Amino acid sequence: MGDNTATKQDTRPPTKGAPPGTPSDPSIVSHVENVWSGILARSRSANDPSGGIYGILIGSHATIISAARGRIVAHLPLSGVHLNSKSILHGAVSATLIDWSSGLAVASMGLDQTGVSTDMHISYVSTARGGDTLEIEAHVSKLGKTLAYTTVEIRKASPDGIGQGDIVTTGSHTKYLSFKPSPTQQTSPPADAKS
Repeated sequence: MGDNTATKQDTRPPTKGAPPGTPSDPSIVSHVENVWSGILARSRSANDPSGGIYGILIGSHATIISAARGRIVAHLPLSGVHLNSKSILHGAVSATLIDWSSGLAVASMGLDQTGVSTDMHISYVSTARGGDTLEIEAHVSKLGKTLAYTTVEIRKASPDGIGQGDIVTTGSHTKYLSFKPSPTQQTSPPADAKS
């Protein structure tokens, strides 16, 4: 007797970001840049034209290099404002970059908001100095109905653009989604991605 049960196709919305190496999508880059511009504009006010911590530490200095669904890569050249009294990358800057980039990774899932922090874990692996350029890669590990789980790796950008530089900081960040993503906003990884 044959099995007459039809294969059931999974119709749940996908919930993970694209795997490493996924080509950048110009429309997602544009969307992420627009979300970032909106956040920065809202951060600036008559009382604080600098834009607060985002405006001072990241502002227009960071560049979104690539973006795909659930994944962004950005570059940030380090200057004096990013350094501590030992002239090395300040830990608070790494924490800010994890918060910032993980929110933009959430936005790259098609969302217009980035959520609010509920939990953040940071490992300071090595350091960077003024004049170095950081490469920040953020990835959505899972996007649920109310929480987004992200991972971030901050490394020195490779001077020749080939390969990856030394890891400076790693982090995981959970964000509460105070808004409800629609099923079309909860998108899955490509079919060839592993769960």
